Amino acid sequence: MSAVGNGRRVPAVMVQGTGSNVGKSLIVAGLCRLFANRGLAVRPFKPQNMSNNAAVTGDGGEIGRAQALQAMGCRVAPSVHMNPVLLKPETDTGAQVIVQGKRYGTLRAREYGKQKALLLPKVIESYSINSAEADLVIVEGAGSPAEINLRAGDIANMGFAGAADLPVILCADIDRGGVIASVVGTHAVLEPEERQRIRGFFINRFRGDPGLFQDGLREIEARTRWQGLGVVPWFADAAKLPAEDALDLAGGLGDGDMKIVVPVISRIANFDDLDPFRLEPGVTLELIQPGTPLPGDADLVLLPGSKSTIGDLKFFQSQGWDIDLKAHHRRGGHILGICGGYQMLGRTISDPDGVEGPPGTVEGLGYLDVETVLTSQKSTVAASGTHVASGAPVSGYEIHVGRTQGPDSGSPMMLLAGARPDGAVSTDGQVSGTYVHGLFTGDAFRAAYLDAFGTRSQLTYDRDIDRILEDLAEHLAKSLDIDALLQIAGGSREHAFGV
Repeated sequence: MSAVGNGRRVPAVMVQGTGSNVGKSLIVAGLCRLFANRGLAVRPFKPQNMSNNAAVTGDGGEIGRAQALQAMGCRVAPSVHMNPVLLKPETDTGAQVIVQGKRYGTLRAREYGKQKALLLPKVIESYSINSAEADLVIVEGAGSPAEINLRAGDIANMGFAGAADLPVILCADIDRGGVIASVVGTHAVLEPEERQRIRGFFINRFRGDPGLFQDGLREIEARTRWQGLGVVPWFADAAKLPAEDALDLAGGLGDGDMKIVVPVISRIANFDDLDPFRLEPGVTLELIQPGTPLPGDADLVLLPGSKSTIGDLKFFQSQGWDIDLKAHHRRGGHILGICGGYQMLGRTISDPDGVEGPPGTVEGLGYLDVETVLTSQKSTVAASGTHVASGAPVSGYEIHVGRTQGPDSGSPMMLLAGARPDGAVSTDGQVSGTYVHGLFTGDAFRAAYLDAFGTRSQLTYDRDIDRILEDLAEHLAKSLDIDALLQIAGGSREHAFGV
């Protein structure tokens, strides 16, 4: 039983993992949909997230993309209080810190380690607000509670679970191997009071007959005295849901006639822009890893968003991708830049205030006759309007620093609400850029955009994602002891089965 919501105790459970990328985010999304289908007002919560794949809420705040998907699982609008602390890495040692949706500052890892405990009151405040109208809250941890070197001042796992008095269940990924050791090892390194807080565990991503792991479940139960809640078989459609970790971006997807190529830059951000193309039957999406040239048969090269535009521009050039892009353009290929990618396509990028690093100006790739000036003021707003070339409606969100202007911005890619121009199109029509993320989730715009390449859209994106969430909820209902899980959360059997 968890924290306070309007003076009442709200049933809640926290899903922690034996490591990063063990499937916690999707499990929580599936559980959110499962319990929402049974009539409960469910809310997701993640006290601290680290991701450059952010979503923008209705009030202009930022949260992790995974929490936006979990909100969709609950059939509610995303809120900044579902993810009060978001870390957006800018370098190998520092990150922008977002607190309750707004920029708090940029801190190096050591600096954040000293300050994170100061953020706990904000995290608890958001948890209370988020819980106020909920029948059940499903909380997601970050990384693993076994990272005891990070335990001091922890707000992501056991530190938060203790502060909010939450029961915990542990998620372990058998697909990576060593699953018994990962669960038993987590038990071994935790403090006694933390072990007691963990009430159960389950095994995720099992390939084959789950019945074959029953002896493994009993062995873990005997060594930890935690309750085994089930074995979740491999769910293939998980790959079709929005990814949060850039490590999940690899290889080629689809076998359609239109080829879209995306260079995976070092600080790639808001890469959920690519998600609809992963599902579109007429498209092949090829994600180009560092050290690999851009292929010569691309119809479209898409430069994605970046958390560090100048740094990623230099990274792009260090891979020789600027030479490949020049050849692509010379062959008549098309180029689209989104947000940071749009800024890279201009003539110059200036950072007079040192927003991304030392003050200065660098030359861009020069495909659009525009110039960008980075500013400390950040724009995080929902956006809607019209695609100029096709007249199709567009909707999405902006999340960027900087202003971009120049002759080509007189030919905008979009006209947003209030006749506000956005983006630019080159005089030859081959190159375009926009600040609007999330464009391609809109079926009408995506269909119009692909039609210009002779490709017919066959996807209804939001409906397909919703169907996958439904399938995931059913998958979990068949795999986990839902009655026991809800009892751990402090709910009733009536809650569990919707009776």
